[in-house]
Amino acid sequence: MSERAPALETAALRALAHPLRVRILDELSMYGPLTASGLGARLGESSGATSYHLRQLEKHGLVAEDAGRGTARERWWMRRPGSITLPAAHDQPSGSAERLATELIDAEWMRRRDETVREFRADGEQTFGPEWLDVASFDTVNLRLTAAELGELMAELDAVIARRLALPRSPSARPVQLQVNAFPLVRGEADKE
Repeated sequence: MSERAPALETAALRALAHPLRVRILDELSMYGPLTASGLGARLGESSGATSYHLRQLEKHGLVAEDAGRGTARERWWMRRPGSITLPAAHDQPSGSAERLATELIDAEWMRRRDETVREFRADGEQTFGPEWLDVASFDTVNLRLTAAELGELMAELDAVIARRLALPRSPSARPVQLQVNAFPLVRGEADKE
C-alpha cells in the first residue's frame, strides 16, 4: 500500500460516478463476491439494476466475474484486486466533468464510511461478543505535524497495513474495516518560529 495506485482514467472515473455503482463496489470490497441478486437484496435494488451496473463496472475493469463460483444462470461478481485511487480534485478544472465525478465518488465513499460506523454503533453490541467489542476502536488523535511528517506517518501506516494484507487469512476471519483519515485542520494555525 505504500505506493498509491494510479488514479482512475477518465472513462473509469465517469463509469464509477453513480451512487449505486459506488455502493456496489463498496459491497464487493467489504463483503467479497456476490451475485446481482444478492447485491440487489443487500442494497434494496432490483437484480436487473444491479446486473446492469455490474456490467458497466466490468467494462472499465473495476469488477470481474468470479469464474470459480456460480453457474451459467448465476454469475458471481468480485471487485478487482488492488487499490482504487481517485484523481486529486484540486488538480482538475473547477466545474469539469472529471472534477464533478471525483467529488461525487468521494462524497459517496465518505457517506458509506459514516454509514458503516453508525451501523456498528447501533447494532454492534447485539451482533458481536466481547472478543470483538473489546478490540473495536474509535479514536481521534490530534497532532502538530508538517506536510512532510504527515506523509511519513501515512507511509508508516501504509506499511503496517501492507504487512497485514500479506499474511495468510484465518478461516475464522470476518470483514473488518479500518478507516484512516489524516488531514490538516482548516481552522488550525501553523506554529510560529
